[in-house]
Amino acid sequence: MRSIYHESATRAMAATGGAAEVDAEARAILERAAAVASFPPFHAVHHLLSVGVCVRCIFRLCGAFSDACTCLSLTAPALHSFIEEHDDSVKSVSCSCLATGEAYCSICFGVLLPTCYQDAAVEQLRSVTPIDNITSMISQAVQREGYQVDEFSLEISLPAVVAANERAIRLCMKKKYGNANWFNDKMFSQQTMPVREALRLLLVPSLERQMNVKHGNNSFRIRLMYTHDDGSQKLLNLLPNDHGRKRKAESRDGSSTKRNSTDDDKQILSESDSFINKTLEGIQDQEFCSLFQLPPEKMLKPCHLVISCLRSPIYIGGRYLKLSRNVSQSCWIIDDERMGEASVEEIIGEHVRAICRGDGYKFHAAGREDIDVRMLGSGRPFLVEVLNVRSIPSATEVQQIADKINSSEKKHVRVRNLKLVGSEIWTMMREGEAEKQKQYTALIWTSRPLTDNELHNISLIKDMEIIQKTPIRVLHRRSPLERKRIIHWMEIEKIADGSNYYLLHLCTQAGTYIKEFVHGDLGRTNPSFGVMFSCRAEILQLDVTDVKMDFLQ
Repeated sequence: MRSIYHESATRAMAATGGAAEVDAEARAILERAAAVASFPPFHAVHHLLSVGVCVRCIFRLCGAFSDACTCLSLTAPALHSFIEEHDDSVKSVSCSCLATGEAYCSICFGVLLPTCYQDAAVEQLRSVTPIDNITSMISQAVQREGYQVDEFSLEISLPAVVAANERAIRLCMKKKYGNANWFNDKMFSQQTMPVREALRLLLVPSLERQMNVKHGNNSFRIRLMYTHDDGSQKLLNLLPNDHGRKRKAESRDGSSTKRNSTDDDKQILSESDSFINKTLEGIQDQEFCSLFQLPPEKMLKPCHLVISCLRSPIYIGGRYLKLSRNVSQSCWIIDDERMGEASVEEIIGEHVRAICRGDGYKFHAAGREDIDVRMLGSGRPFLVEVLNVRSIPSATEVQQIADKINSSEKKHVRVRNLKLVGSEIWTMMREGEAEKQKQYTALIWTSRPLTDNELHNISLIKDMEIIQKTPIRVLHRRSPLERKRIIHWMEIEKIADGSNYYLLHLCTQAGTYIKEFVHGDLGRTNPSFGVMFSCRAEILQLDVTDVKMDFLQ
């Protein structure tokens, strides 16, 4: 593996006997930088070169990155030649900054001078810039995944050793030149452009051209994760709290275990980056200088880059009707055995995920009904949260989803008012869920016929308060609480030719257990329908007929 930038620089040095010609563009940039009062003297710039700092990091540390970042001819040999012209103390003979070894930048590890390719591929890549090669890789990754992109944001993650080495370089310069008249605290300070932002400045214009879309604060994110296992491990070993960190690799019985898995090692190194950053923040400069090598050693390996893409979840909402008494709301499996024929979650979620080409989905509903309870009327409000979708569906495609669900042969579930909605609808549904009223129709049986007067009295009940303890049937998964609930109204009708069978219509506060209100749950609901009429009452079938909620009506 070789750096394209390194190879071009080597060719320039070979052609000039160790130095390189400074073209007009590079010379103009260098002359402008040299004229700025905050730019350090040439011998200090040369020192940065000699300790392995790349040209782009030098200009970044000196506050002149934006002017120099796109100049391909501004190489280390060119910068050395310019310095040599203006400072007699700097000569190319035996100068360490012109060494042709395969070292990468001591700070950015080659991140700002990308990227590495196999030798066989170098020749065909010389016609484009290294930055264009990186952005081409990113663009191809997006295309391979099939993302529909109208805008993007760029997220960059760097190993903690980059920040540590930059701090080491800054402290090294302060130690060497801190007493010089030209040196001040603002030079090489933490306020200079971070490597992450410098890389963003390099990549974004090229990415916009490659992908033909603009960069912005978008829900579609391209993530560039740079890692450097060797550097991170060496840094981790130097930290004062490293022994405490190592204990996390010990087995639970206290014995040290040897890890043979490379993936496990990389995961631990990745997890350690946040630990390293937090530890470094708490270390004062004096202690830092005693712990770390100043300047840091030159790096012979570049960072490893992993490109990934992620879109923030999208939401498709509507109302569903459940027409079967053998379909659960969510996937219900006990001891590897499915309960019921299917679930509302799967029927709707899989259709939505397939059209959106998402990685997965989460199903959210305003309440739930038991597997043997139908959901009728206007339907129950729901949202499908689709994860990392490749395509955001059009209104036509959303309608296609509804049509496929509604035309299913089994006719278990129907949907109404299916729409692509914003994330704010989630809050609206949750707020409305707590305040909603629900209407039910229940087929009930009583141990004795109800009198006409009792039937009339039922219709007079308004806003009756009941107290319900957590039902016995759900005690294994719900906290044992006592809840006050409101029965807003009830109506009842006798079923013809069924002396003890009735249809009970009622409207209740959200969260009321209807089955328990009818049969009493061994006295855990008080009053219950049976207690109110001094009879035994059982519920045979139950339907939810309306969920009163201002949500996608």
